[in-house]
Amino acid sequence: MTEVAKPVQETTTTTTENVASVDATNPSLLPQRSTVSKGKYSLNDFQIMRTLGTGSFGRVHLVRSVHNGRYYAIKVLKKEQVVRMKQIEHTNDERRMLKLVEHPFLIRMWGTFQDSRNLFMVMDYIEGGELFSLLRKSQRFPNPVAKFYAAEVTLALEYLHYHNIIYRDLKPENILLDRNGHIKITDFGFAKEVESVTWTLCGTPDYIAPEVIATKPYNKSVDWWSLGILIFEMLAGYTPFYDTTPMKTYEKILQGKVIYPPFFHPDVVDLLSKLITSDLTRRIGNLQSGSRDIKSHPWFSEVVWEKLLNKDIETPYEPPITAGVGDTSLFDQYPEERFDYGIHSEDPYEKYFVDF
Repeated sequence: MTEVAKPVQETTTTTTENVASVDATNPSLLPQRSTVSKGKYSLNDFQIMRTLGTGSFGRVHLVRSVHNGRYYAIKVLKKEQVVRMKQIEHTNDERRMLKLVEHPFLIRMWGTFQDSRNLFMVMDYIEGGELFSLLRKSQRFPNPVAKFYAAEVTLALEYLHYHNIIYRDLKPENILLDRNGHIKITDFGFAKEVESVTWTLCGTPDYIAPEVIATKPYNKSVDWWSLGILIFEMLAGYTPFYDTTPMKTYEKILQGKVIYPPFFHPDVVDLLSKLITSDLTRRIGNLQSGSRDIKSHPWFSEVVWEKLLNKDIETPYEPPITAGVGDTSLFDQYPEERFDYGIHSEDPYEKYFVDF
């Protein structure tokens, strides 16, 4: 789940300063939003199998449908925690964003429901585990492996930006691998539909762009900064501005000094220097040609983008799992607790979550 740097009230404006142009020149590369209504469920539709992850608001469970026997992941958020941590808007945004998006490299949500104490989001179960876990086991990825994952992330961000959605929480923990080894970006808790710019300080310290820390208005530019941090971490095994506390990390980000390991290929150093820059007039992805500048960069020269979008390219790693049986061998074990799910009583938070 998501680490929150400093949740504050969300605001937007119609100022157009530093707004990147959207790459809408090739809409055929951008799968459209779903118009299909994704159904209404209840707790009785599922058998809870085990916990896949925990966070400050609740947990994610592996569940099995009692109707079709298929496995799903259900994200459960405690209403009281969401309200106490001032995450009402982010939580409603997450539901709305997930309902809108449909793309090969983004998690799919099937529906939502609630009881008096909890919110439930029914999503695809992605068996291959987190990219974070694979990266920690590998320590760092070879150049072609990092390039493959970075290219799929680039297509996902391009799609979101085409629909005026900023993701704002890119990191290896939020990238899952499907049974074949393709990515699925998950956790849309910080995603926001923004026509122009926004101000909220949110995200994970190592990945936050300098304009966010400096509380300047920002837009899609922050996701391209985070892509640069992700590529660096995949290749190096650590983030470029890591420090022991968030405040020290923020200081380093604002200083902006990046030391590239000697084994980095010159092409990736060139790309990263154009992504991990505080100068928004130089940050690639944020310029006149939008994401096309990234996709046409020499580091990505051998990527056939159409084939990649169609998953017509062999993945560098196929997770060692048995598909379709609820295999959870690539997820950590968590202590299971008694859950207060399915209680229907007086709900003091009902007015905040009417769309669930």
